[in-house]
Amino acid sequence: MTNDHDYFTLENKIFQNKDLLQVSHLPDSDRIIGREEELTNLANAIQPAITGNTPNNVLVYGKTGTGKSLCSKFITNQAISRAAGNDVQVGVAYVDCLQESTETQAVQSIGHQLNDQNDTDISIPHAGLSTSEYYRRLWQIIDARFDAALVILDEVDKIESDDILMQLSRAVESGKLSSSTIGTIGISNKVRYKESLDERIKSSLCEREYVFPPYDATQIREILNSRSDAFEDDVLEDGVIPRVAALSAREHGDARKAIDILRFAGEIAEEKGLEAVTGSCVEQAHEREETNRLAELISKSPSHAKLVLEAMALLAQQPDRNNDVVQTTEVFDLYKRLCDRDESSHLKLRRVRDILSELEFLSIIEQERKWAGKGKGNYMENQLVDDPEVILAACEKSN
Repeated sequence: MTNDHDYFTLENKIFQNKDLLQVSHLPDSDRIIGREEELTNLANAIQPAITGNTPNNVLVYGKTGTGKSLCSKFITNQAISRAAGNDVQVGVAYVDCLQESTETQAVQSIGHQLNDQNDTDISIPHAGLSTSEYYRRLWQIIDARFDAALVILDEVDKIESDDILMQLSRAVESGKLSSSTIGTIGISNKVRYKESLDERIKSSLCEREYVFPPYDATQIREILNSRSDAFEDDVLEDGVIPRVAALSAREHGDARKAIDILRFAGEIAEEKGLEAVTGSCVEQAHEREETNRLAELISKSPSHAKLVLEAMALLAQQPDRNNDVVQTTEVFDLYKRLCDRDESSHLKLRRVRDILSELEFLSIIEQERKWAGKGKGNYMENQLVDDPEVILAACEKSN
């Protein structure tokens, strides 16, 4: 007996072009909202490249979802086409330093993106070469193929060694490139990232620095409206986009989060066979986005950080608590019991304090130092930013 049921037929079609709601989607200029000044600044910094001259190195700061990567990719793509009109060849490479976190991986990736082996007769193997040899081949490729190269290092603070910044920013000055030139755009979520750099790197990399501010609710609403043709006509209820914009603006003005919530809301409507995306879909989508975001953050944290978070969430859930504020010593005691449960050895209290500080930096928890009274010293109060249930679900999902 054959099963002729078509499992891929959707009774109510929600999406028309879902790609518009992917974070990786690079929109046209008229869909980039509220970043005119930032785009102008980036264009001015790399302007020399379109005539074959040396562009400025740039360091871009800002919270997640403020358009740093989007604007950097857009402006470098535009530089390629503008340069071509001047008979100048510009090459662009984009490196996600979270994925390619070693110097060798990053240089290898840049080489792959800029190379055309049929043109250069140079190979960039996935393994087997020293870092210095990858650099040597990269310089050869750039000299052979381009008048100028632009390298975007996204989440540059995640790279294990600063040496690549030195190599890229000094390539022309040190004579590594003979007939071409190169510029670097470093992108970081950490405003204090520059402080950690070697003075020599700081002087050569940070020629121009720009801070991308968070989007406000009006800008996020415009961004979502500009992508609303991702949906079929008349499937978005009137209050959906304002509600998503309000949620995202309240939580640090993250446009990436807003786009994710809108996409999830559409997927929830699709899964439930609804004819429209409703406010209820948005609330469920918000919870799904929170869990996914936290799971992604937590999955990159050490296993003991997950246990510390689990301890905080379980303490916050206790029915006899007046609030969800927990002291570090309370967290440490329950954390030790969770380690015993998992048959693993526990870290010392000092290291757990460090983990809590790291979680605060990631905006997963908030901390406040309290005065215990004369002769008793200080103690730290810790509070989850998200609901304990969301934290526990994210911990489970990240395992």
